[in-house]
Amino acid sequence: MPLISKRLRDSSSTGNSGYLKPSDIKAGDSLRFSLLSEDGLDYYLFWVQEVSGTGRKPIRCENDPSPEDIDSLLGQAQERWGKEYQRPVNNDGTGNDPIKMASSVPVYNFEKQCVQVFEWSQSTITQALDEISQMEDYKDCMTEIDLVLKRTGQGKETRYSLNAVPRKKGATDSIELAWKEAQEKGFDLTRLLEGGDVFKAAA
Repeated sequence: MPLISKRLRDSSSTGNSGYLKPSDIKAGDSLRFSLLSEDGLDYYLFWVQEVSGTGRKPIRCENDPSPEDIDSLLGQAQERWGKEYQRPVNNDGTGNDPIKMASSVPVYNFEKQCVQVFEWSQSTITQALDEISQMEDYKDCMTEIDLVLKRTGQGKETRYSLNAVPRKKGATDSIELAWKEAQEKGFDLTRLLEGGDVFKAAA
């Protein structure tokens, strides 16, 4: 199974401490991480905002949600979190914040020295991962190398670049131990689609 699914690749060509998001990186900085699995999860992502507050929550769907699906999901969000939610408006104020194709994969964050869920919706990152994963030198060993994600610019000028680098010397044992411990505690990426905790099963 390819690291980048066909539908995620197609979408990219058209436009919590447990999570690693590209926007967490400050302009001019970079972050080094390693893939722990090539079995990523792609889905449709949109955000909802409290009607009487500023809190925001992500909603993830396996399939592109219809207007009826969105209404149902808003009701489920209210039941799950005990507050009324609505979709926020976009930056131009001309409609709702868009639904995006997104993907997640478990990674080891070298800076924090822990397992995290790397979630992204940026097409440039999808395209870079796709290209790296198909290179002759890397296509059979994506979990044996490191990746460096760099951010430049801010706001609409934000750009991301992703490059493959050799595994950090002496890091393999720490990576394998952290991943083993996460799996033993019940790590399951598919819980994202249920609004659950990927790091442990519900009590």
